[in-house]
Amino acid sequence: MFKQHTLENGLTIIAEPDPNAHSAAVGFFVKTGARDEPTPLMGVSHFLEHMMFKGTSKRSAAQLNQAFDDIGARNNAYTSHEVTCFYAHVLPEFADTVTELLGDMLRPALRQEDFDTEKGVILEEIAMYKDNPFWVLYEDLAEKHFVGHTLGHRVLGTNDTIKSLGRDQMQGYFDERYSADNTVVSLAGNIDFDRACGLVEKLCGPWQRTGVTRDNTAPGTKDQRVELSDDKFGRAYMLMLSPGPSAQDNRRYAATILTQILGAADNSRLHWALIENGLAEEAQAAFEAHDGVGEYYIYASGDPDRIEEIERVVDNEIKGVLTTLTQDDLDRLSGKFATSFTIGAERPADRMQRLGRQWTLLGEYRTLDEELERIRAVTLDDLREVYEAFPFSPRTVGVLRPPSLA
Repeated sequence: MFKQHTLENGLTIIAEPDPNAHSAAVGFFVKTGARDEPTPLMGVSHFLEHMMFKGTSKRSAAQLNQAFDDIGARNNAYTSHEVTCFYAHVLPEFADTVTELLGDMLRPALRQEDFDTEKGVILEEIAMYKDNPFWVLYEDLAEKHFVGHTLGHRVLGTNDTIKSLGRDQMQGYFDERYSADNTVVSLAGNIDFDRACGLVEKLCGPWQRTGVTRDNTAPGTKDQRVELSDDKFGRAYMLMLSPGPSAQDNRRYAATILTQILGAADNSRLHWALIENGLAEEAQAAFEAHDGVGEYYIYASGDPDRIEEIERVVDNEIKGVLTTLTQDDLDRLSGKFATSFTIGAERPADRMQRLGRQWTLLGEYRTLDEELERIRAVTLDDLREVYEAFPFSPRTVGVLRPPSLA
């Protein structure tokens, strides 16, 4: 059963109540992320996520953390290009308490001393990601693939943007984008919806409406190649980015299945052509639907002397995937997705996340059964159509290898 209520200030509350569930999940979703940042403030969304845990006018950071611990909450937060989410999973009797805690932390104190301390934590996190070859490649390629578009922003920001970011700049970004009409509260599990609406009204009713929007125009892309070297890595890594259907495009279901046929972790075209043949150590393909634009990526790693051969095999598998598609491929993947979706529906925390992300990006609700039906309805012709519309081209290709072989 789906329920929805919108406060006068524009904040939306959505829920899938289940009185038989043994837990309750609450999430505050703010439609803001790296793509919504002015380039000089790159990384402010993620930095601000950290600052939410540093205390409010009512609670210190220690008091906030202790309050979550006292009720046994499993709580956390994340920031992406599209959304920032703060969530918790608790026993039903603590649903009101955790809702109040999340609502309070979303109005942070943003104290200057906390800001200065946390800036060092963010810089350490940026340094840590430089040890991950996938992220080194992805962040460099995304900047070039989405050139001139904020989807090329780095979620963590850069050393330069974080070092130069000021506390008052963060406050201005917060005031604009953490508005009532840019926030969705998602609930699932054993919750009393009417009671929750009354509590959220009390907590968030005074929040301001700003009318903030997002430019979801798709960027232009072109074929290009990037060569990187780094002496921290002894292997070579290849990453390919190309356009795909957007979150608003129903072809995204076919795109998801197509990339799994091409590059799922096992029993996929790339697995058999690269990993089972001993040519690559890793090989995968995936699809991500953004607001207004989609993205395919293909990633592989192996011996630096064989990375060009790996890339040729990847290219051949992309070119040949249409000719080798079978109904068995489609049935197998549809079954896997159905199982994954159904298992997730049994957990209020997963249902809350699916519900919150769906509404935040699309402003609509689809039941689990409707989602499953759309997946099961994908045909071989649909796979061919999405391939022809988005043929993994134009593509941005990057290779990262040791300096001696660059």
